[in-house]
Amino acid sequence: MTPPLRFGILGTGNIAHQFAQGVSASSRCLIQAVGSRSHQSARVFAQQHDVPGPHGSYDALLNDPEVDAVYISLPNSMHHEWTIKALQGGKHVLCEKPIACSEAQACEMFQAAEQAGLVLVEAFMYRSHPLTQAVLAEIRNGVVGRVKLIRASFCYHTNKVEGNVRFSPELAGGALMDVGCYCLDLARLVTAAEPVTIQCTGKRHSTGVDEYACGTLGYDNGLMATFCCGVSVQTDNTAMICGDKGFISVPVPWKPPQTGARYQIETMTPPKQDASRAKQPEKRVFELDAGGTLYGMEADDFAATVWNEKPPVVPGVDSLANMRVLEELRRRMVWI
Repeated sequence: MTPPLRFGILGTGNIAHQFAQGVSASSRCLIQAVGSRSHQSARVFAQQHDVPGPHGSYDALLNDPEVDAVYISLPNSMHHEWTIKALQGGKHVLCEKPIACSEAQACEMFQAAEQAGLVLVEAFMYRSHPLTQAVLAEIRNGVVGRVKLIRASFCYHTNKVEGNVRFSPELAGGALMDVGCYCLDLARLVTAAEPVTIQCTGKRHSTGVDEYACGTLGYDNGLMATFCCGVSVQTDNTAMICGDKGFISVPVPWKPPQTGARYQIETMTPPKQDASRAKQPEKRVFELDAGGTLYGMEADDFAATVWNEKPPVVPGVDSLANMRVLEELRRRMVWI
């Protein structure tokens, strides 16, 4: 029987807590250690999540022989450095999104993984949820016909700006990097293609990062993907895939619930003036249960790649291509 994959977590922030809590329900993984710049922070985290190995430095965690893989939950600007250090230390790496700050950095990271013969995967946990796979299967089966439009949003409003990494240009913060990357990743899942046109408009925060932004990606087959993202605005945070026969809407695409995850397949609502004569719209609602926690399923998928050579849920080619688009969006952003 394959032993559990023993994770060490770099960082003790919010996402590290979510990951540790989710992995506690994993069938193939466990949290063996946690590393922080502070002994106190590491000890508190370890006590909260029953982690046997707290370390007061990142290097100490990488040197822990009981750790097989490292989950990197550090600020975006630190992903490149600590992913490469972990790989050079003989650890597999599950790195939080976005994988890097540039395509060049991401290339170096995957090259380091290949040279070490180890696994590196970008952590887009929503890809591991069966809801995502069910929606993709519907699209592949042609239920909406030819896909022409993708609409997605991922926004939230935070009042905590002081000390928040998302508002720090030096730490590669901003709405695009934090949550816009999910919308780009979904567009790639659906299209499996490179955009040929890229446009983006953003509102600059006083700290210098984009606090909210909207963008459009155009593809050579006529398909368009639009998205909105933000860290200072609220919206419905839905995804919609629209074709010439109907559309699929996903109410909670980014963090689907463990039970009762839903998507809907609908036909167009007729204009009011045509409602008496037009065929009334059809709406089918599908609901499914995940059978596991979101981060636990992500960890189990990662373990299957490490132990069983299963193709990663987020292939490296997707991470590199998404980073290229994300970098281009940031470069081309028109400020308002």
